[in-house]
Amino acid sequence: MSGVAQNAKPATERTLFGHPIGIANLFGVELWERFSFYGMLTILGYYLYYTTTDGGLGLAKSTATGIVGAYGGLVYLSTVLGAWVADRLLGSERTVFYGGAIVMAGHIALAILPGLTGVGVGLVLVALGSGGLKANASSLLGTLYEKNDPRADGGFTLFYLGINLGAFAGPLITGLLRDHVGFHYGFGAAAIGMAIGLTQYVIFRKNLGEHGRDVPNPLPPIAITKVMAALAAILVAVAIAWATELVTLSNLPDATTVVIVAASIAYFAVMLTSEKVTAVERTRVRAYMPLFIANAVFWSLFQQIFTVLAVYSDERMNWSIVGWTAPSNWIGSMEPVWIIALSPLFAIMWTRLGKRSPSTPRKFSLGVIGMGAAFLLFTLFAGAHGKSVSFVIVFFILGAFAVSELMLSPIGLSVTTKLAPNAFRAQMMALYFFSVGIGTSMSGVLSKFYDPSHELAYFGLTGLVAILVGAIVWTIAPWISRHMEGVH
Repeated sequence: MSGVAQNAKPATERTLFGHPIGIANLFGVELWERFSFYGMLTILGYYLYYTTTDGGLGLAKSTATGIVGAYGGLVYLSTVLGAWVADRLLGSERTVFYGGAIVMAGHIALAILPGLTGVGVGLVLVALGSGGLKANASSLLGTLYEKNDPRADGGFTLFYLGINLGAFAGPLITGLLRDHVGFHYGFGAAAIGMAIGLTQYVIFRKNLGEHGRDVPNPLPPIAITKVMAALAAILVAVAIAWATELVTLSNLPDATTVVIVAASIAYFAVMLTSEKVTAVERTRVRAYMPLFIANAVFWSLFQQIFTVLAVYSDERMNWSIVGWTAPSNWIGSMEPVWIIALSPLFAIMWTRLGKRSPSTPRKFSLGVIGMGAAFLLFTLFAGAHGKSVSFVIVFFILGAFAVSELMLSPIGLSVTTKLAPNAFRAQMMALYFFSVGIGTSMSGVLSKFYDPSHELAYFGLTGLVAILVGAIVWTIAPWISRHMEGVH
């Protein structure tokens, strides 16, 4: 620990377990934001497709799972707005706070407004607020470390531990509330969780010092009119698409995927042609492209925990625990248990290995291959009927999800901050979340093809495609590493 400290941080830096003290505040706010987000998300699909007698809205199951996937994609799409606000108007630190306040308002809307009105208002607010908070919390964490600080991967892994503590606790609470007093109480618990996160963020704000207070690329006053006109045009386009039924509830995940892909291409084009991006930074952006694609493929499988596997949990899994039946949304808490247990081990491993650890492209390829292999495990239970798959078996399969995630996701957050051009710091993190958004909306698209009678084909094909993509990334890893220009 002392050797790392001497080489990686100033002697006067306040630390927590060898990491900058500000990590504690960001750890806490992200924990409670994830508590609220996953607590809500794991009951959302059931709320949409359960019958009105059971407290739901009675939508078609495929439409409901598609909406969940599309909504998740829109959350990540909105990170572009949050990143833009941080880079051009407020800075990362203040955007995190305001984003959390909007998230809380969205959960309150879900809790108190009835029917699709509450769903529409609540999900829009949560999506916008999460867009402000998610990209900027991660970007703000990145500013606590120097460009090649070997502690960074370990720090992001610890940050990921906070995310998963929240992701573990949220579904447990909202599931029990949904089962015993109704869906709206579960949504209310999510609002309370976000309120706790905002409170601790304000109390310990000073630990962040001046990090994230600057506005990297301030918006000139003369440009405000153009921005307002562009925003109005987007709103009009969305309204027309909805009014003409070009976009409907049933094709929402498809439309969301197309929009995020188009936005991603535009973002890469802007960064590769901007005069504010140096030649070295431009090369790093090119190296990021295959990692972007691999990340999207990974999340298109992983996020099916909230679409396909949510239905699988409700219809195919046996949740009996000593005569008591646990809520089916508790599948959302299974994978975080593994992350909580394994995150410290991975943090120690990456920190001790330092520059001797596998390159980032190799980590990505192993993560995608592992995710595909985990999906193949579900084929072992294809052909059975009813609630015959033990939750214990699925728990261990989701352990494979967790190992794959730890190989890729916190490393992806870390490398994004390292490869980001200085003028596009928060917006580069938004681009990372675009890849997650593509995968998340694709989880909704793919959910339309799931049917219990075709599980062998469904889990087999999706798993094999992921393994193929991971193998390609492994093959081109040396090229990616060369173009990362000194970033390990």
